[in-house]
Amino acid sequence: MANSISVIVPVYNGELTLLDLVCRLKPVLKTLTGEYELVLVNDGSRDQSWAVIQKLSAENRWVRGINLMRNYGQHNALVCGIRSARFATIVTLDDDLQHAPEDVPKLISKLEEGFDVVYGTPEREPHGLWRAVASKLTKFALQRIMGVKVARSVSAFRALRTRLRAAFGSYQSPFVSLDVLLTWGTTRFAAIRVPHHPRAAGKSNYTLRALIIHALTLMTGFSVWPLQVASVVGFGFTVFGVLVFAYVVTRFLTEGRSVPGFPFLASLIAIFSGAQMFALGIMGEYLARMHFRMMERPTYVVWESTGDESDREKEISV
Repeated sequence: MANSISVIVPVYNGELTLLDLVCRLKPVLKTLTGEYELVLVNDGSRDQSWAVIQKLSAENRWVRGINLMRNYGQHNALVCGIRSARFATIVTLDDDLQHAPEDVPKLISKLEEGFDVVYGTPEREPHGLWRAVASKLTKFALQRIMGVKVARSVSAFRALRTRLRAAFGSYQSPFVSLDVLLTWGTTRFAAIRVPHHPRAAGKSNYTLRALIIHALTLMTGFSVWPLQVASVVGFGFTVFGVLVFAYVVTRFLTEGRSVPGFPFLASLIAIFSGAQMFALGIMGEYLARMHFRMMERPTYVVWESTGDESDREKEISV
């Protein structure tokens, strides 16, 4: 199987599940390789997650912890963990145990078939209607940006080759989508179906609003597709305006009178003004992204870390 594995877990208010995660993960990794590590990235948790991580790291030499200065977001925390990974293969999963650590071998096995990234796609996602709609919107945005069929199967449960991080080694922006960044390094993606379990504790931090904002960030931060839509809308209304003008002229020539009334004129003005504001709004979003990038805000900032930092090159599991 894999020569060596780094497991990256972004942690946000996960104090109740971390111990169970470590206990379940260790025997799985032992069956796969003799070299492995677990990197727990605390993403500004409001509970005692960092204290738990420190305790786990002190008790387990193969566990390391990274504490970020504040909450930067799941993908930002993942990039931090991936950049600190020591081994050749990386597995990412959430801290809520909805993806079972026991399914990691399935991802590794598929990865060894010659792929660079493998997603563990839930067989069934137990979400409500609006959460499902927002999730579909996000995956549609990813499909447009990533340009690969597997985009609609993206999940937080992944296995990837560590060398891919070279493709986004110099990436510096507060707006991050790990899945888009991975397409900068490869097109060899695959997905397999895995069970999706109920949360072991707590509730999801991905609300409908958060998912919609994430989808809009994807579209305006990593794609010019919205600008193309604005161009099409502008062209469409230009054609519509020409047709209306032709109608007015034709009516004047055939009936000797123009189209009556304020309502007709007011409707046209409202339609064209709406189209203009739509296009300006999209351009404004892109200008905002440029503005934030020019500020050179960091993707994340590490406050402190745990684990043996003197042996960065290699750590033999115990």
